[in-house]
Amino acid sequence: MNYRVVHRTVYDYAQPVAVSHHAARVKPRSTATQERKDFDLRIVPEPGVRKMRTDYFGNRVCFFSIQGLHTRLEIVATSHVVVNEVTPVTPGLSMPWEAAAELFRDPVAVELIEPYQFVADSPMVRALPDLADYARESFPAGTPLLAGVLALNRRIHEDFRFDPVATTIATPLEEVLKKRRGVCQDFAHLGAAMLRSLGLPARYVSGYLRTRPPAGKPRLVGADASHAWFAVYCPNHGWVDFDPTNDVLVGPEHITVAYGRDFSDVSPVSGIITGGGRHTVKVGVDVEPL
Repeated sequence: MNYRVVHRTVYDYAQPVAVSHHAARVKPRSTATQERKDFDLRIVPEPGVRKMRTDYFGNRVCFFSIQGLHTRLEIVATSHVVVNEVTPVTPGLSMPWEAAAELFRDPVAVELIEPYQFVADSPMVRALPDLADYARESFPAGTPLLAGVLALNRRIHEDFRFDPVATTIATPLEEVLKKRRGVCQDFAHLGAAMLRSLGLPARYVSGYLRTRPPAGKPRLVGADASHAWFAVYCPNHGWVDFDPTNDVLVGPEHITVAYGRDFSDVSPVSGIITGGGRHTVKVGVDVEPL
């Protein structure tokens, strides 16, 4: 599938900002199943300093600074991405989950050091007894790892309600588990935290999802949104991505931008400012099949 993605973020400040420093992680990754054909990042006002770097996890990050007075910041990322359709994994053929978890107990083999770092707690995802208890229902003894994750993915989708006003970026997972509602970010964090609570490596993935309008309705430009899901590392298969918000294995309608331990590693735009007072932020995403 060919896609043109436009991701527009606008900050409006009540008072002038004197100096601002930002990091933008909005450049889609090139992976074994995804090819980034083209990318453009437009920033207004024009930054005095602008550099593209690769972070620890291999995500491309644009660091920029604006040193003149401004009351608005506009960041527009335009990408052309090709996502290839591949044969899905067969969950029942993966190794038993206990055997996989055993591989990530010290000492860890050299070839597993990269996924091993995603077993540990991170700023927004911590292993908790309540999360482990919830996850264990999907992992009876001897269950193939990916079959268990698929069952867990489905249970999160069925047990938790999508509610865009129920949580914020700061809502702890304990509260999400209690309320049984949230958004894709919360569900991705839940899935990763539950797997880590069982000793399994799981990472957080940010990106986009192609959306389809209701039957007979036109596609609305700018009506899409950023999306998030989680991935688990399965020996002999590598990283396998699951989308609990939609109860699916990630496929050709998902576009990967970045991955890390949790949202704090992959926030699309972050930064610090001097001045500005109160501000509003508006985000619009358009995922257009070509």
